Amino acid sequence: MAWKYCGDQIKRWRAQAGVTREQLSTAASYDIESVRSMEAGRRKPSFKLLATADELCSARGLLLGAYEFLIPERLPARTDAYRTVEDEAIALYSYEPLYIPGLLQTEEYARATLSYTIPPVDDRTVEDRITARLDRQAKLARATVLFSFTIYEAALKTLMGGSQTMKRQLHHLLDMRQQRNVRVQILTFEHGPPSCLSGSMILMETANHEQFAYVETHETNALHSDPKIVSMLSQRQAMIRAQALSVEDSAEFIRKAAEQL
Repeated sequence: MAWKYCGDQIKRWRAQAGVTREQLSTAASYDIESVRSMEAGRRKPSFKLLATADELCSARGLLLGAYEFLIPERLPARTDAYRTVEDEAIALYSYEPLYIPGLLQTEEYARATLSYTIPPVDDRTVEDRITARLDRQAKLARATVLFSFTIYEAALKTLMGGSQTMKRQLHHLLDMRQQRNVRVQILTFEHGPPSCLSGSMILMETANHEQFAYVETHETNALHSDPKIVSMLSQRQAMIRAQALSVEDSAEFIRKAAEQL
């Protein structure tokens, strides 16, 4: 709808100024069909077209100002509810079977995971999502909030971004041990219970002692507050943490994994 509204405004300003579509396409170096598609909202109006139309139609920035409303959301809308709870959490328990948790990712690793999504997205969206992910990591500096991360061995063995990127990522995990409120534990292949293969989950508690659980798969994400569901997921994660290596043994396991890269 934003594309359609913006395109309609271009058409209205053009008609008011007596500028033909041919004149606009020539000035912006677009073919007629591209301009027609942008005016109809079938294609996102480009910055170049808006700037050209703004100048030709003497819009004095009123057309160009629409561009910021065409920029994709930094994060998919489905994550909004989760981020609200995450911001209020005083304790966060994360289990991740396949990736290094987002709060612990280096920029290199985050770029490797976000740059090749299917279906693909434009470069601006990729950069915005990387920035948003890294900005979230400021939460780790809250000394009074407990962060507990349990990571399945598979996440350490998948060379996301290549061996050197992964090696630096593993060293970053070791560095995170310096923060008193951050715990990192590794669940090895030999000790993983069947439930460890069911997907990632994050349990959170707020200052009001409200309990939430967040789970996600490919395109199915859910934030649960139902006590029955939260209890069930809490029990599963408790079993996974019980089978994981201690914090000290996990650090040694990560160190050895990094040495092998």
